[in-house]
Amino acid sequence: MAQPVLTDITRIEFDPEFSPGAYNAVNTCLRIQPAEKVTLITDHACREIAASIAQELAKVGCEFKAFLLEDLAPRPLTGLPREIADDMETSDVSIFAVRVQPNELKSRMEMTAIVNRRRMRHAHMVNINRQIMLEGMRADFNHVDALSSKVLEIVSQAKEITGKTAAGCHFTGALNPEYRWIKTSGIISRDKWGNLPGGEIFTSPGEVNGVYVVDGVVGDYLCDKYGDLEHQPLTIRMKGNRISEVFSENKTLEQDFWAYTHTDENSDRVGEFAIGTNIEITDVIGQILQDEKFPGIHIAFGNPYGEHTGAKWHSGTHIDVVGRKFDIWVDGRQIMEKGRFLIED
Repeated sequence: MAQPVLTDITRIEFDPEFSPGAYNAVNTCLRIQPAEKVTLITDHACREIAASIAQELAKVGCEFKAFLLEDLAPRPLTGLPREIADDMETSDVSIFAVRVQPNELKSRMEMTAIVNRRRMRHAHMVNINRQIMLEGMRADFNHVDALSSKVLEIVSQAKEITGKTAAGCHFTGALNPEYRWIKTSGIISRDKWGNLPGGEIFTSPGEVNGVYVVDGVVGDYLCDKYGDLEHQPLTIRMKGNRISEVFSENKTLEQDFWAYTHTDENSDRVGEFAIGTNIEITDVIGQILQDEKFPGIHIAFGNPYGEHTGAKWHSGTHIDVVGRKFDIWVDGRQIMEKGRFLIED
């Protein structure tokens, strides 16, 4: 069988405005060294951003191989292309800068399974775009990391966290002491791969009850489809850590979200309970990759990332929901008011 002809990412022209964010990814977040090998994965939609990252990798002097998904397999992907999997088996670091399509979660899970098994440093840049490169990816991630550590210290021994917003959120997450909190602040280590831009801490909850009004965004491919929900929010009622009801004036969104969260037996179960800590993000922009780092509480239904949190159950789906301007209490102590942390020095 003939080998596929691979696009040379280094020959693709890109906006020089991408370079500061690309530098941050390579040098601040991943801290790639000249002796390391990197697998860079992109697609046609994100190829210019990947080209800016490739330039920074070249400046470091490390070995890297870049793959354009459309060169290897039809989209949506049914699985991770073998050429990429094989290359990752010999790499120290991987970077995934791709605009995802419906039903591609399986391929991403195959990719992160390699990352977890080999303990690679991995930057997950799902649906990265120009705005995110010029905003969230230019953050001072060392500052974000310091704040994330402070929040982590407060919540790691907590029994419950309550979130409220003026839009109607009012829920409480009872925490399971057997589940670990994970910090993904943008400084990526071998212990946990991270999304970029970074800025969150998360766990899998014991049980969440109440109402979450999504006046920000929903995740996965529905984010690209529906964008910012400020003017047509989605209301989710949760009982016993599962969705009991959803409602929106946008009935198509309501139906799509309900269908997604009823894909398998645990798709409607709260798998992630997280606090966004990227204080340099000033508002929701309609892109989940950046918006889930917006200060506040976001939760996700489905896969609890049990390999990291310690949760013993699994789901083949995972979808985040994000709201705005949270008040947050940790065991009765208020740490956020209207989206502003009260614990910064």
